[in-house]
Amino acid sequence: MNQNKFTGGIFVFLGACSFGVLSTIVKNAYKEGYTLGQITGSQAFLGMVMLWVLYFLHSTLFKGKNSTPKKHPQIEKNSSSRPTAWWKVSFAGIFTGLVGIFYYQCVKLLPASIAIILLMQYLWISILIEAVVFKKKPHKMQLIAASIVLVGTAFAAGVFNEAVTLNIKGIGFGLLAAFCYAIFLIASGRVGNDLPVLKKGALMITGSCIVTWTIFPPLFLFDGLFFDGLYKWGLTLALLGTVIPPLFFSFGMPRTGVSLGAILCAAELPVAVISSSFILGENVQALQWVGVLLILSAIVLTNIKFRRTPRSV
Repeated sequence: MNQNKFTGGIFVFLGACSFGVLSTIVKNAYKEGYTLGQITGSQAFLGMVMLWVLYFLHSTLFKGKNSTPKKHPQIEKNSSSRPTAWWKVSFAGIFTGLVGIFYYQCVKLLPASIAIILLMQYLWISILIEAVVFKKKPHKMQLIAASIVLVGTAFAAGVFNEAVTLNIKGIGFGLLAAFCYAIFLIASGRVGNDLPVLKKGALMITGSCIVTWTIFPPLFLFDGLFFDGLYKWGLTLALLGTVIPPLFFSFGMPRTGVSLGAILCAAELPVAVISSSFILGENVQALQWVGVLLILSAIVLTNIKFRRTPRSV
């Protein structure tokens, strides 16, 4: 592995780890008495502000330099010469806001180690959406991986442990988060690829902020709660969940390649489980770790490239 790929891998790995600790932070914010609307609203607001500030700073400092990402051949083939309308990118960002709302509600009702498992169901949900909506027939390896994810989920969620009881509403919110995350990933891969990374991210989080504030009006900005301590949680979540991961991924992914990058992104899962165990004191059983390993193996299977040796005639 060359130095460039190694450096890129470190950034992708750290970005995934940044995502992984979110559920633990949200649990602690709940313990301090903050509500779902306050947590998601402050995160979306501060994330939007930071990304727009970074975008305008970058545009000013590097004025005249082309910051638009190089187009992947597949993207170039599927896109027109006209730039993507800003509202399309913001609309895709709505699903990011919904992911935050559903996932954080799931974290409130279930252990953080279970919530992340439910979010990972986006792996097979995205395959299903592409098959139904875009008529994209899944590969054999994708079907095998999806089956492994379902089996791994059964282990990780404690289905085979009679002592484990799960909140049905929490499971529902977790699956809704996975569904919205799958839609977001599909939309993100098809919309706004001609825009600079920071601008695309800022437009998406703007859409996220709009939908979050529509569902939960930002009263915390006017009742003094924001500056009384809420901003600390919002700032932490915005940095670790909104700003750092996309920036690190945009730097690291071109250097690692999509396959290796996707495998490194899977670090989010064990980091979330480990942090919930050590920081929150959640009891993670051996069978749950088996489930985590099965899900990780499914991610690796869908992203590794098998080299076939030529047959001898």
